Amino acid sequence: MFRHLFIYVALCCLLACKQTDKQEVQEQFRQRQQTANQGATPTQTQPTQPAPAATNADVPAATATKPTTTGDKVVAVKDGDTIELLRNGETIKVRLYGVDSPEKNQDFGQRARQFTSDLAFGKTVRLIEHNKDRYGRVVGTIILPDGRSLNEELVKNGFAWHYKAYSKDKNLANMEADARRYKRGLWEAPNPVAPWDFRKTERETAAAKKAKKEAATHNAALPAGATTRKVYICNSTGSGVYHFSKNCSVLKRCKTETLTITEAVAIREYGRRADKTCAN
Repeated sequence: MFRHLFIYVALCCLLACKQTDKQEVQEQFRQRQQTANQGATPTQTQPTQPAPAATNADVPAATATKPTTTGDKVVAVKDGDTIELLRNGETIKVRLYGVDSPEKNQDFGQRARQFTSDLAFGKTVRLIEHNKDRYGRVVGTIILPDGRSLNEELVKNGFAWHYKAYSKDKNLANMEADARRYKRGLWEAPNPVAPWDFRKTERETAAAKKAKKEAATHNAALPAGATTRKVYICNSTGSGVYHFSKNCSVLKRCKTETLTITEAVAIREYGRRADKTCAN
């Protein structure tokens, strides 16, 4: 009896274990199937959109690229501190602001002109206008293509004075002091003459010569009958003679008015001499 009971219990246990194993196998299969299904489902992603191209409206005003200024071309160099620019088919004469270079007939005058020519001639520069002088020239600063100031380069390298009568620029004053200290350019000379002093001397010399000439002509001996004899002159500063005949070929080339005066007036007031081409 006990033997049969033992066998029955053993069979029940075996059946229970198999049932449990079957459930576990089914559960594992179910899990594997679910995992497989999830892996097979494609993940939906948003397509990548290309970034929109930047436009001028997207650029802040402070960082937007400014249009490049073309400037004006240097077409002539008169002397160290005077140049001509070409703008819209017309030439503009520019006197450099705050600097004064030696005159062309003064020591270092030609070297100053050559220095300006080497830096600026044929190049496109930017003009910063200050005002106009009594001769109608634009007074201004010239900015070279590399950003340097032509005005400052002249003073820095000893090819111009700081024109203190018309400029209080401290940079120019300091640059002149350095050029003097290191004897650059014209400062290598022992006693360089400022251009404004040179021009003053030239004016005084010219005035003295003119006065001397006028005195000489005024005191000159007059030919017989000069106070009554009629002569003809071309009323031009370029003419230095008077004519006895109104039909003289030289007089006919006169582009201004022809005056009829006495020979004495022609000599003493106009400083003229007799024309030998049509002399009677």
